[in-house]
Amino acid sequence: MVGGGIGSLIGEEHRQAAAAFGEIELVCGAFSSSRERSLETGRGLGLPDERVYGDFREMIRMEAEMPEDERMEFVSIVTPNHLHFKPARLALESGFHVMIDKPLTFDLDEALALQQITEETGLQFGITYTYTGYPMVKQARHLVQSGELGEIRKVFVEYPQGWLSEPIEKEGQKQAAWRTDPARSGKSGCMADIGTHAENLVHYITGLDIDRLCADLNAVVPGRELDDDGAVLLKFAGGASGVLIATQVATGEENAMKIRVYGEKGGIEWNHTEPDALHMKWLHELKRVLHLDVDHQNLSEVARFNAGLSLDTEQDCNLAFANIYRNFALTLKALKNGEQPSDLSFDFPKIQAGVQGMKFIERVVKSSASEQKWIKF
Repeated sequence: MVGGGIGSLIGEEHRQAAAAFGEIELVCGAFSSSRERSLETGRGLGLPDERVYGDFREMIRMEAEMPEDERMEFVSIVTPNHLHFKPARLALESGFHVMIDKPLTFDLDEALALQQITEETGLQFGITYTYTGYPMVKQARHLVQSGELGEIRKVFVEYPQGWLSEPIEKEGQKQAAWRTDPARSGKSGCMADIGTHAENLVHYITGLDIDRLCADLNAVVPGRELDDDGAVLLKFAGGASGVLIATQVATGEENAMKIRVYGEKGGIEWNHTEPDALHMKWLHELKRVLHLDVDHQNLSEVARFNAGLSLDTEQDCNLAFANIYRNFALTLKALKNGEQPSDLSFDFPKIQAGVQGMKFIERVVKSSASEQKWIKF
């Protein structure tokens, strides 16, 4: 692991998710820019001092020199955006697979460079767009792909949070400090942080490609440099349209992600506040709600595969997050054994999703600043 030292909420979430199915073991880390703090974190996690490093360069170099059956097999990068590219590039160039927190990089140029290196090396590159890991999100995707909704006409997706309703970055809140800092976050705040989750969820479920978009970004809290609120109108290739809303100043909200997809025959609705349910709405039939536990046997194979039945119940973690790591691990295991990964385990967000997210950020920022507004994706 690179990053995720003492006090890092996201680092602990990644560690819990990775360990949840018993497929992954944390064997080394460069957890902090301070060797002393990195050692303190490593000792707290039960790692021997010799597998805790002062920085990612030392870690990757030392691990690459170890016997193959002893060294790390992939790197999990959980640093702020501006610190994603260099460790990811070095890991790939040194023969290690990569899992990384979203958004992929600081800017689009870095994202495209990582995509090229990934393709050249043939290594696996995963990105934690968490919401795609939910079983009922996978069921929603299955319904769209199987044609049960008919041709998709309209998509609504929203992601309201409220944690940045006050200028807590000025009070020393570390997560808020880097996410609202252009030097560390990049061109966008809210749209980069959670708007990319919404865009990724739309593409994952519907498969629709954005053709044009019209965006409006706002910095609502006085003195804030980056957007903390925004909305985007979407036109998809093929004629469907959509509305995407992302805000971090919706007072009292936590992670209330919600998506509605409407086709010519019916519609579906999934809400993160009840992640194990999928609402189905039909043109000439009664509405129905699918529940993960009650309707388990009637779900698609991919939804059942990700239902968490083999999850270590002692692990306090997000099932969707754990599924992404589990599927990544099963893919690496198959490749290591000279086997073709199954379609079920190969279902995790890849480098292409990360590049798409970076394109989305760039286009949204450009549209919001433009008088013309509507721009080609």
